[in-house]
Amino acid sequence: MAASVIEGLAGNRPTPRMATRALLHDSNRQPIDDAVVLWFPGPASATGEDVAELHVHGGRAVLSAIFEAIAAFDNVRPAEPGEFTRRAFENGKLDLTEAEGLDDLIHADTDRQRRQALRQLKGLLGDRARNWRERIIAASALIEAGIDFSDEGDVPTELIAPALERIRALHDEIKNVLVGQAQSERLRDGLVVAIAGPPNVGKSTLINQLARREVAIVSPHAGTTRDVIEVQLDLDGYPVTVIDTAGIRETDDPVEQEGVRRARARAAEADLVLWLADTGGAKVGHGGGTPTWLVRNKIDLVRTTAGEGGDYREFRISAARGDGLSELIAALVGFAHDYFGTGEAGLISRTRQRGLLKETVVCLQRSIDVVGQGEELAAEELRRAATSLGRLLGRVDVEDILDVIFREFCVGK
Repeated sequence: MAASVIEGLAGNRPTPRMATRALLHDSNRQPIDDAVVLWFPGPASATGEDVAELHVHGGRAVLSAIFEAIAAFDNVRPAEPGEFTRRAFENGKLDLTEAEGLDDLIHADTDRQRRQALRQLKGLLGDRARNWRERIIAASALIEAGIDFSDEGDVPTELIAPALERIRALHDEIKNVLVGQAQSERLRDGLVVAIAGPPNVGKSTLINQLARREVAIVSPHAGTTRDVIEVQLDLDGYPVTVIDTAGIRETDDPVEQEGVRRARARAAEADLVLWLADTGGAKVGHGGGTPTWLVRNKIDLVRTTAGEGGDYREFRISAARGDGLSELIAALVGFAHDYFGTGEAGLISRTRQRGLLKETVVCLQRSIDVVGQGEELAAEELRRAATSLGRLLGRVDVEDILDVIFREFCVGK
């Protein structure tokens, strides 16, 4: 079908994989645009099927005419979200971890996210998973051979002993990946920092300074912020969401009460809380296990003294004038570095991937535990371990999750 479309628009099929200049025409032979066309016959294409590309000028009239001309061909329709990537997956051009990496690359907001996604797209996890699966199958073959030769004296022992050695090595290797990269997938979602504190201490001014633009209303009147305001930041390549919350205080205003309730809830869910205060005697009003820093604001207006101390890291700033902000931002970058750990180079970027690797480790451990009860039980657990890795790669029983993954892609990609 792609061949018919490119021939109808450009007059002929260009040389494969060579950019060719062509005057595109509609069905009435009226010229549309002077464009560059490329032709990728399958299976040597991104999707494994025939693919034609049109590089046209981006004006609305040009695009409208191109779409109208293409729609005039029989059996042609617009691509659905993620359809090109899904076809590449179904035709064996990508495994599921690489497809997820492509989706992450499309949606990457920071350079560190981009680099991690690109590594996944190039097979960072998929290559390791394929190697693990091959080793599991090899160990399983030894155990099943022992079952087949169970009447040959010591032959089963000679086969099962090396199989168990391989299984233990695999179990430890995958388990170490899970333990050593417990926070790696967080780089994809980012760090959440909540700015909390009493009313009128400069929370909105601080978030405006961090965002370098006016995202929150600044007013001398208490209770200006009634709802949660979020801004996405790139701090040295780390994705950080900063939340400005309503001032936490007792109030009879039902709208402000709801704002305070939301503020407390978001602070409890955050990865770090910046508790703003403007007097030396201020107390941190946020409880729970969330790491909290005490940030004393308005040092240009109010003389601050050493206050609460204790377990809280303390900073002194002027959100309005900028004093102390560079130190606070540097500390946030350091916190993000510690929080994400080795996430940038980590193998795991999604909860789905971590869950399947955990299943694999459990099955490998069970195969070791049950081998004394019967080699058949151990072989079954190895089969389940191999199936989990197959699902990770998208080669076994994943129809139920494909729609969920690919519908997150942009239209056509």
